[in-house]
Amino acid sequence: MTLPHGLTTGTWTLDGSHSEIGFTVRHAGISKVRGRFTDATATVEVGASAAETKATAVVKTASFDSGDANRDGHVKSADFFDVEQFPEMTFEATSIEAKGDDYDVTGNLTIKGVTKPVTIETEFNGIAVDPFGNTRAGVSGETTISRKEFGLTWNAVLETGGVLVSDKVVISLDLAFIAPKA
Repeated sequence: MTLPHGLTTGTWTLDGSHSEIGFTVRHAGISKVRGRFTDATATVEVGASAAETKATAVVKTASFDSGDANRDGHVKSADFFDVEQFPEMTFEATSIEAKGDDYDVTGNLTIKGVTKPVTIETEFNGIAVDPFGNTRAGVSGETTISRKEFGLTWNAVLETGGVLVSDKVVISLDLAFIAPKA
């Protein structure tokens, strides 16, 4: 049985080389720092309906990359992700609700040993068959979290009275999944 948009049932796997898990955080109150995680795995077990579909993801925290080696080292340290003690972030969907052609994916996000519910507003970007015969589906999404709620509390006060790193972090997803082989 297929879902809307031609999704076939079965386990779809993340194509990491054609996907991005990114973030944006305000720096010093005046600019935004963007980056991504370069090592992640994910599956979507497509059921007969959105309610019967499951999704999980594992992100390696040491794969954090903002394009600045000094900043990346600090963020990987115990001040932020503490990648030695917490090498992975995880997400497990608890519900997927259709909103027209879009979906609200609610689940448990675990960062630095702290689990909180989040809802990712997603957009289904369609299905295509690549030149190698793989069926692919694209999804993009976004959610905003409070980094302090996940124990990421390091900061520095600025002379102007603000802080160096904002609490609000926008997580953005642009994901490609490959269908199970028939």
